[in-house]
Order: sequence, then structure tokens, then C-alpha cells
Amino acid sequence: MEADATTSPNPPAPAPEEALREDPSPLRSFSSSSAPAPVATAPPPEARKVAAAMEAVERDAVAIAESYASLFASLRIALSNVTSTSAENMECLGEVVGRLQESALEASSKGNKYIHSCLRLNEEMQGLESLSIQLKIMRKNIDSLDLAVDRLLHLP
Repeated sequence: MEADATTSPNPPAPAPEEALREDPSPLRSFSSSSAPAPVATAPPPEARKVAAAMEAVERDAVAIAESYASLFASLRIALSNVTSTSAENMECLGEVVGRLQESALEASSKGNKYIHSCLRLNEEMQGLESLSIQLKIMRKNIDSLDLAVDRLLHLP
């Protein structure tokens, strides 16, 4: 039977539901050998409602798409602004940290020089202490010598 359907010169006519899906135009003519061509008729009210609903859905979809496009554009601009601001802040922070590091190194260097100067002064002061003791001894000797010279010069 299947062979007969595929080899027959006239294929079977599609079912009425398939015919509606294949040709959506409102003016269709059914061809049959005995019936005359029908006069063009207006589509049924259900088809108009479906078409109107589809148009409304299409308009809503376009509006939603435009809304999403606008939202994404706004987000892109906001992200760009935040990123550039963050980049500028990070650059400024880097400069501040660099200057702070330079100042800390300079202060540390000056502090080290001061500490070394104090240590040298302390060492020199220790040397001066022994010199001071030597000077005191010399002064006693000079005072003793002066007293002895005065006695020799002022003999009774």
C-alpha cells in the first residue's frame, strides 16, 4: 500500500489542519475537480484575535529587548566609570605610598646618622673622662710646683 501512495501520479491532499499551517494567507482556494472556486472570505474572528495577540507579544518583546539594551548600556557606562575611578584612586594611592616610603627611608637614614653621632660622642666623652682625670692630676702637680716656686722666691 505504501508503494501505491508513493507511485501514484496524484499525491493525497493534505489534511485541512496541515493546509492551514502551510498557507497562512486569508485568501485560499481549495482545488477540487467538481467544486467551483469559492469567493474570497474574511478570516474568522479567532484568527484576528490570534494575529492581534501575536502583534502585541511582538511589540512587548521589542520593548523588552530595548529595555535590556538600555540597561546593559547603563551598566557598561557605570562599570566604566567605577573602573576608571578605581584605577585613578589606585594610581593616587600608589603615589602616596611611594612618597610615604621615601619619607620613611629618609627619616630612618637621618635617625641612623643621629644614633651614630651619639655613639661617637659617647666614645669621645669616655676618652675625655680619662683626659679630665689626667688634667686634674696635672693641675695638682702645677699647683704644687707653683706653691714650691712661691716659697723659694719669698724666702724669709
